[in-house]
Amino acid sequence: MTEYNNENRGVLYRNGNKTSDNHPDYSGSVNVDGTDFWLSGWIKESKKDGKKFFSLSIKPKNDTKPVNKPIKAVEPDDFDQDIPF
Repeated sequence: MTEYNNENRGVLYRNGNKTSDNHPDYSGSVNVDGTDFWLSGWIKESKKDGKKFFSLSIKPKNDTKPVNKPIKAVEPDDFDQDIPF
């Protein structure tokens, strides 16, 4: 039996853990030319004609960027200053 080829295919599942409007309504994964991506989808409604549509976002699965930007430590100008008390 031959192995199933998932290249250039994907899947979305309803997000049962959605706790905020910012969370996607659907999430899953997709493969594009051999590269795997996370796929997120939101159901939105057009302000122009009221028709519903999907807004989609993809992110590489091997993306190692931090979700939140790290806070840069601020160093004092001079540690040798006298403390006035």
